Parts: sequence; structure tokens; C-alpha cells
Amino acid sequence: MRVYLSRGEIAERLGLSLDTIKSYDKRGYLPAPDAKIGRNCGWLPETVDTWQANRPGRGARTDLP
Repeated sequence: MRVYLSRGEIAERLGLSLDTIKSYDKRGYLPAPDAKIGRNCGWLPETVDTWQANRPGRGARTDLP
């Protein structure tokens, strides 16, 4: 059985606030969900871990030359 993480579980797993995760999702920073049922989205733990390992470090600006 596959286990999917909610936005709240992602926040807890990464040590971020739920508001931050919601903001990331709204801005398109989160990876696409692995499952969607109605309005509920779910991410596989390995999807979240891979995304976390590959995202820029805290405070990294990507909009500067």
C-alpha cells in the first residue's frame, strides 16, 4: 500500500509551517502531486525527499544575475 503525504505532513516532515507549504504550492514550487482525489493532493515521501534535496538552500536568490 502506498502512503501519500498531505501538505500538513510535508510541512511537519520538512520542519516548515503549513502556510509556507501552501505558499510554495500556490507559487508552483512544490512538485506535482503524485495523487489527486477531488481537491485533495498527495505526495509520495520519496517525491518530497528528492525535491527537498534538490531545492536551493535557505535564502538562495535565483532571480539575480
